Amino acid sequence: MLPASQQQIAEFLAYLRVERRASPHTESAYRRDLARLTAFCDQQGLGDWCRVDNHRARFYVAHMHKTGLSGRSIQRALSAARGLYRFLFREGIVKINPFVGVSAPRTAKKLPAALNVDQVSLLMEVDAKSPLALRDRAIMELFYSSGLRLSELVGLDLGQVDKSQALVRVRGKGGKLREVPVGRMALSAIEEWLPVRAGMAGVGEPALFVSRRGTRITQRAVQMRVRHWAHRQGLNLVVHPHMLRHSFASHLLESSGELRAVQELLGHANISTTQVYTHLDYQHLAKVYDEAHPRAKRRRD
Repeated sequence: MLPASQQQIAEFLAYLRVERRASPHTESAYRRDLARLTAFCDQQGLGDWCRVDNHRARFYVAHMHKTGLSGRSIQRALSAARGLYRFLFREGIVKINPFVGVSAPRTAKKLPAALNVDQVSLLMEVDAKSPLALRDRAIMELFYSSGLRLSELVGLDLGQVDKSQALVRVRGKGGKLREVPVGRMALSAIEEWLPVRAGMAGVGEPALFVSRRGTRITQRAVQMRVRHWAHRQGLNLVVHPHMLRHSFASHLLESSGELRAVQELLGHANISTTQVYTHLDYQHLAKVYDEAHPRAKRRRD
């Protein structure tokens, strides 16, 4: 691609970072996907973005599929391409978005892994005698209590927890703020952690959860600590923070059936994202159906 086209990618990524307030993870993923698109255009001898038409866009999908990329990866690459062209259209550089209407091959939806209630209870039975154990229990209780994303929990400051209202104010994807209730057990665990935190946190450190060095705990450290406690508590599976978010959503839906409420609590912009959590146990549903539906009830002999 021409140098001007490369500069336009840089401007688009800056737009994502500054105006759309995209996370560093999203920016990095888009950068990789657009590098793939640029390489494809170079192979096709296309000098600038205006020369990519709908036919080339569809051929790009076929090319990615042929190289072995999963449907999910192709879908993400298409999101990056559509976003770039929306930006270029807004700037008056192109007249059409060739990726509109172009879709990725369908792939089977993978249901998110979740712990059952007994497994969650076992995980939370941490013998919290050390400062780190007190911190880790508060972290895991808050994950399960409020369904936070890992980035949201790590980014929490002291002032974002309202103990009187039993809620936490989090900044989610796109910088959107939302308020999420905090359960009794999580509040209790946080209360036990706060005096210990006061002795660990560096001067002026606002983070709710800090490391041994007194600075904000990292996402990687949280992942390792959750895995550590799962192993320590005898759970024979790899547990990660997102699994606790999945468990929160699944258990809440199983009990309430309130999909819209769970969508709000999770901070999902689109309800279709939340619908993946509606996988209730089929045998349980079949039993309810057999016992409740007039045409399903068995006659007594």
